Amino acid sequence: MDEHSHASHDQPPLLELNETEILMWHDPDPPSYYEHDFGHLDPEHGGGPSYIGFLVLHIVSLTFAYFVFLPLAIALRGAKHPYHGPVNTTYLLLTLVGFLSGTLYKKLTPDLYENSAHGKMGTILLTASTLLSFVDVAPIAKRALSFVKSSDRSLSRLFNFVLLGKQSHGYDLVKEAESFSLQEHIDEQESFIPRDQTSEDWPDSAPHLHSPARESLTSDDHSEVTLHDGTHVPHTYPEERQHSQTLWKRILWISFLVSEHLLVVFGAIVTLSGMTNYVGICRGNYLPGCLAHVIKGSIFWFYGILSFARFCGAFSQVGWAWNTVYTAPGKRPPPSAEMVESFVVFLYGAMNTWMERFGSEPGSPYSTKEIQHISIAVMFWFAGLTGMALESNFVRRMLSKPALVQTGHPESEVPQPPSYRGSFNPFPAMCVGITGMAMSAHHQTYLFQVEIHALWGYMLAAFALFRFLTYFFLWLRPPTSPLPSRPPTEALASFCLACGGLTFILSTEEITYMAMRTGKDDMMMFLNLVVAIMCLNFTWVLIVLTIRGWAVGRMSRRTSTSKRIIDSA
Repeated sequence: MDEHSHASHDQPPLLELNETEILMWHDPDPPSYYEHDFGHLDPEHGGGPSYIGFLVLHIVSLTFAYFVFLPLAIALRGAKHPYHGPVNTTYLLLTLVGFLSGTLYKKLTPDLYENSAHGKMGTILLTASTLLSFVDVAPIAKRALSFVKSSDRSLSRLFNFVLLGKQSHGYDLVKEAESFSLQEHIDEQESFIPRDQTSEDWPDSAPHLHSPARESLTSDDHSEVTLHDGTHVPHTYPEERQHSQTLWKRILWISFLVSEHLLVVFGAIVTLSGMTNYVGICRGNYLPGCLAHVIKGSIFWFYGILSFARFCGAFSQVGWAWNTVYTAPGKRPPPSAEMVESFVVFLYGAMNTWMERFGSEPGSPYSTKEIQHISIAVMFWFAGLTGMALESNFVRRMLSKPALVQTGHPESEVPQPPSYRGSFNPFPAMCVGITGMAMSAHHQTYLFQVEIHALWGYMLAAFALFRFLTYFFLWLRPPTSPLPSRPPTEALASFCLACGGLTFILSTEEITYMAMRTGKDDMMMFLNLVVAIMCLNFTWVLIVLTIRGWAVGRMSRRTSTSKRIIDSA
């Protein structure tokens, strides 16, 4: 049975925990790593010497690796700052230390969580980190080999050349003049240019060179092929081949960027699984409800952090920072943030509609809980579909076509309303807000569970309210600048959403039982704890984005100086 079915909907919520009733629905809690490390277990129940030092090293090193140095490395990579190399190397070393210490702790401690997925998820995370690290490690290894073979093995050159990737021009000109050219100088300086995400942006790739020999080869392709093959090949073939290569490089670059950002998210998921393993929850028939709370709560949590990053100015290059973005004529504009939100809402609803019956007997009647959750999933499904349709330029044109035809003028001569400069799509926020209001009234067995569900439900509803206010004020005065507009209502919306997501996770059945058993079933304590954690999260997001802005500005000034030097040469 699930957590919402322990008591009839006709009975009022209970004030005190009924251990007898809990044992009617669930097995007794098995021993946990927490009880083992703090001496709460007898030897016959898994007790023994504690190796918590390895666990502390595991937690600290991986926390700094995936939530401190990896975000910094991503920020510095986006700015093409030379400090990206040392920061990324530190991240990889901490990852190695974390996984080795975790492996030692696991080998020295009895297995107190059978069929745990934490180890498998950690292996996937380590594998993904290793594969993605080749993009950065390969150039460093190449420079290290060059450093070993060179005559200058000073510490300054080791740091500047091997780690930072800077060339020592004095060394090259005096001792190895034949290996240095003006074009190499230009290539090095261009590698610091903070460009948009184009095909040229693959990390540590050489920029495209337009040498006379290459241009000559390109111009003679048609005559050479005709002479030797007797087959006519269009003169545009080299351009088509170059375009194909450019497209593939762009796809690889975008895939790499997305994968690197997802490492942070997956690292957070692995962290949550490690916490559940250590305290020994989410086992047996607790698992379905636990997964539902952790997965759905994490989605709202990450969604809130992403919304705050948008408020701070992230994704301004695609117009997601409540700003405008210029699109060249003939090019398709990037999808709006509301389009992405609507797609995620649609995908969640389409998948979850069918998953609510997992575990039910075939032909069994639908329970009240199943009808509640399936209805919410269907709302997400079709509200997301409606939101995507409203973000479609084709649908918008068709909706405006009757009014356009009535004017008797071509579309190019009819002025557009100022509100057309932005996207004011309320459906994603509406789904979140209605879900919050519905879950705040969700029946629970115990009063504390009712209160904590109401708490995160109100927070989700508050997010929707503040998002609607953001749309209202921006609809009155749409953004006209490419700079982030930072509407204050959006800062409040993102904070409420992230707090609601974390509270959602903490409303898991076993956590509420633990709180009631230890006298910690206090709503103010839970609220203050969640707010404190979210303030820490948001502060770190702000710091990372500030460092990225500093790095972009610094590299932009360096690029301008380099161009002036090259132009005067």
